[in-house]
Amino acid sequence: MKNTYRELIEQTYYFPQEGFDLKDGYLSFNDVDLKSLINKYGTPFRLYYLPKIREQIKNARGYFQKAFDKHHYQGNYEFCYCTKCNHFSHVIRTAMKENVSLETSSAFDIDLIERLHDNGRLDLDKYIVHNGYKTDDYIQKIGQLMNHGFNNTITVLDSAKEIPKLEALNVEGPIKIGLRVSIEEEPQAAYYTSRLGINKREIMDLVKEKILDNPKFELVMVHFFVDSGIGDNLYYWGEFQKGLNLFTQIKKIAPTLNALNIGGGFPIRNSLGFEYDHEYIVDEIVRNVKEACNDAGIKEPDLFTEFGKFTVGESGAVIFKVLEQKQQNDAELWYIIDNSLMNTIPDAWSINEKFILLPLNKWENMYKRVNIGGISCDHSDYYNSESLNQQILLPSFKDDDEEPLYIGFFHTGAYQDSISGYGGIKHCLIPSPRQVVVDVDENGNITDRLYRDEQNAQNMLDILGYNE
Repeated sequence: MKNTYRELIEQTYYFPQEGFDLKDGYLSFNDVDLKSLINKYGTPFRLYYLPKIREQIKNARGYFQKAFDKHHYQGNYEFCYCTKCNHFSHVIRTAMKENVSLETSSAFDIDLIERLHDNGRLDLDKYIVHNGYKTDDYIQKIGQLMNHGFNNTITVLDSAKEIPKLEALNVEGPIKIGLRVSIEEEPQAAYYTSRLGINKREIMDLVKEKILDNPKFELVMVHFFVDSGIGDNLYYWGEFQKGLNLFTQIKKIAPTLNALNIGGGFPIRNSLGFEYDHEYIVDEIVRNVKEACNDAGIKEPDLFTEFGKFTVGESGAVIFKVLEQKQQNDAELWYIIDNSLMNTIPDAWSINEKFILLPLNKWENMYKRVNIGGISCDHSDYYNSESLNQQILLPSFKDDDEEPLYIGFFHTGAYQDSISGYGGIKHCLIPSPRQVVVDVDENGNITDRLYRDEQNAQNMLDILGYNE
């Protein structure tokens, strides 16, 4: 009977697989020697493997180019990275090396855009798509960006009430605007229609009455995004067709409209058994847009995407050490790790997001069903089969083993630092882990550096006002 952890994985999944392999008994991540990083930096630490970001951007562009060639599509493809997914400079600078455009979500995002430009990393002619609810501060900063010479900013209206605020801006030339279409939610959702965007029933009247003959505006984009992501199911394709039909209707009365933005939502691998045909989905999207435009007698639009999680998610990992195993009853064994799951991967407990969980060592040991617990005092600080509808199986070990068990949550590069509030005050004052950035130099050698050390007590006391 096969019951070592390695045998379990090899008989359950195709293994090794892209990004994961065993080398000298230790797990490697994109050929990165995780054991050497543990020896060098200790645990816990968050890892970013930057070459994966560039690879994902190239993959997306390849999918669209192949579909464009197949269907003789006449529009262009524009890859926008949405900064809210991961704001760190090393992440965005890596994406900028692939000549991406950017998407913003709030007022401070504009400061980030200006800093990138000041540092020579962002040209004035780049597309900057402004999404999200437009506060007064956000709108004023969009105006500043235009006055600084950014001539391809596109402000996507999330509400009709944003129109008079934009009209009041003192800027030269028309403001390029888009329209975000509000979508109907899935049947199991808590509400019927997304709060984001403008109701479909109101958009045509809004275009005719407030936009078409308004010299302050140039309508260039229709934007829609399905909250559950791009999926090959009736719900997604139904909402996609509604958005596409609305685009063709608006295009017939607004000749300046030349872009269709399908947002983000490209899924990433959340298990070793992940299956999703990105190339097929892109081909279907392009084919449907092409056919709809041909039927309507209009030119195909440029296609914009705002892939954030797809861009950076698979570049990240969080590495922990198991401090203790606690057998609380006959059926429940707990592995206690050296940080808080609530603080480091908040999506896992807040929305039951799945990540790839693997041990870094002890693959030749027998495996056991376990629960994983953090060191905070909160009962929700755990990761187990109940929250993910799957069993957590990890190698067993003895308390007196010379080497502890190390585990990693992989593909955590999107949203986790933003949601947990990196560098701020964490639950139980448990510090943010150190961050390690891994890259490949011009000679193809893997390099690593400590980007930020573990948060210390002095930093927390400063934030809380105890040193004033």
